[in-house]
Amino acid sequence: MQDKQLYEYAVLRVVPRVEREEFINVGVVLYCSGRQFLDVVFDDNLTRLNVFNADLDVEQIQSYLRAFRQICEGRKEGGAIGSLPLSSRFRWLTATRSTVLQTSKVHAGFCDDPKQALSHLFNQQVG
Repeated sequence: MQDKQLYEYAVLRVVPRVEREEFINVGVVLYCSGRQFLDVVFDDNLTRLNVFNADLDVEQIQSYLRAFRQICEGRKEGGAIGSLPLSSRFRWLTATRSTVLQTSKVHAGFCDDPKQALSHLFNQQVG
């Protein structure tokens, strides 16, 4: 257990009609302080969202997902949030919001390899 690192993650959800609180899981964001790791994996093929709302702007949601990635990677395109420390970026990304792209509550676990944990969680929660 000594090699295991604590990680935190949240599931990314698209909520086509916020007032109905229906959602589809589309990705996972994972932060591991001990490995200085922050990354997101998502499925940007959002055609299945048409079941909820045929008028949904899929391109706009895809741009929101790309912004998540830019912030995780600390890119200049991530704006001021992208320049914050990893922990602050993760907290900002997982803050409660009432928009079309939301995250679940933050959950924790232990892993040897955060990239592998992220892949496993994506397959489990979205796949």
